Amino acid sequence: MVQENLEAVKSIINASCKRAGRPESDVTLIAVSKTKPLELVREAYEAGVRDFGENKVQDLLERIEAMPSDIRWHMIGHLQRNKVKYIVGKVAMIHSVDSLRLAEEISKESVRHQVETDILLEVNVAGEESKFGVSPEETAALAEAISILPAVHVRGLMTIAPFVENAEENRLIFRKLKQLSVDIESKSIDNVSMTVLSMGMTGDYSVAIEEGAACVRVGTGIFGEREPWH
Repeated sequence: MVQENLEAVKSIINASCKRAGRPESDVTLIAVSKTKPLELVREAYEAGVRDFGENKVQDLLERIEAMPSDIRWHMIGHLQRNKVKYIVGKVAMIHSVDSLRLAEEISKESVRHQVETDILLEVNVAGEESKFGVSPEETAALAEAISILPAVHVRGLMTIAPFVENAEENRLIFRKLKQLSVDIESKSIDNVSMTVLSMGMTGDYSVAIEEGAACVRVGTGIFGEREPWH
């Protein structure tokens, strides 16, 4: 099932890239393996997936332990400062940095572990009260404040768009994030690049790709409906 789902997802990515006039290599598919049994995650690995996203630190650590070492793990969920020390040096990227204090903790632990950590700033574009993330208006200032921290590098932006029935409803959200990244890029802040836009999930990733997503986070589209694995 996973193999077939993956092929379907890849063909949608391919079609979306064609519509946007982008090479498929521009887009990284992150398989969101949260709440999925390990055997399904292994199936995705066997089918060629190497980028996996987890929402919770505990789950991430268990998966890292159980899965092959050539996987690039992405921390995509809300990250508490007291959990940073467990994942620094073990993840390819942290997608969910939404405060200077969190970035300072990541910097401190990265220095301590003698590693460099790539991060994305999580932006609450839609202004949903239930979501984490910095407001679009405060994002550039946050990037600037983080830019002077050692061993941590801002690589772009991430957003979680509202859950909608029709993906078109989120097009404007993705467009705003893209525009924000262009605005920040134009400031030429040292140690800040805007090469990665992490946006789009199972319901709307095709629209996100058309609007410039570099990472799409797909869970249900690959693994099927959620089932707890604990």
